[in-house]
Amino acid sequence: MSEQTEEDRGSPVGRRVVLGLLGLGAAGVAAGPYLQRAQESVTGKDPTGLTGLLPGGGGFRYYSVVSSVPPRGPDTYTLTVDGLVERPGSYRLADLRAMPQRRIVRDVQCVTGWRVPDTPFEGVPLAHLLDAAGVKAGAAAVRFSCFDGEYTESLTLDQARRDDVVVALKLHDAPISHSHGGPVRLYVAPMYFYKSAKWLSGITVTRTVEPGYWEQNGYDVDAWVGRSNGRDDAPTA
Repeated sequence: MSEQTEEDRGSPVGRRVVLGLLGLGAAGVAAGPYLQRAQESVTGKDPTGLTGLLPGGGGFRYYSVVSSVPPRGPDTYTLTVDGLVERPGSYRLADLRAMPQRRIVRDVQCVTGWRVPDTPFEGVPLAHLLDAAGVKAGAAAVRFSCFDGEYTESLTLDQARRDDVVVALKLHDAPISHSHGGPVRLYVAPMYFYKSAKWLSGITVTRTVEPGYWEQNGYDVDAWVGRSNGRDDAPTA
């Protein structure tokens, strides 16, 4: 997989900018479907991704920490599995689609407060990919990298092996769109949505947990819904 240039990666967008624009989301709720239709008409042309802070399809809001993310498809997408494993691997979309799939229907809860109820995700159980790679002794965590060139996340090995953690290929029973983090993203059902990394490109087994993008900006590493980040949201599981 070729390295991204600085131009491809774009410029990081800080937490202050993202949180400072959340008021636009509240305004969008009040404006209703008229604003939603207008937003959807320009989202695909927005190089910053910040139009995603307005309510969009299915109640989601679209976040990106870089100014632009070039899309990838069947001919250009690759997921690598490496690190402390016996059998490093590289998978195309067709490879992932041929693996066992699991469908999970849970509420999606963002740490900023919005929730999308009864959301179906479907994909390869992360435990299946870890088992196929053969995790080495001494491994204790998994780090995730993304093809936006900036975003990272992590889980402990026990968290990564949960039944409700998948490498997702579908959302609402359709292929995951680019704006939703496709063609492949992580979905960690019991945790706040920032743990479900978009535009997933790498899975690396490590000795220790490495704080991800938002953890380095103040969010909790263990992001259980309703039990972290000072919030009391109802659990999603």
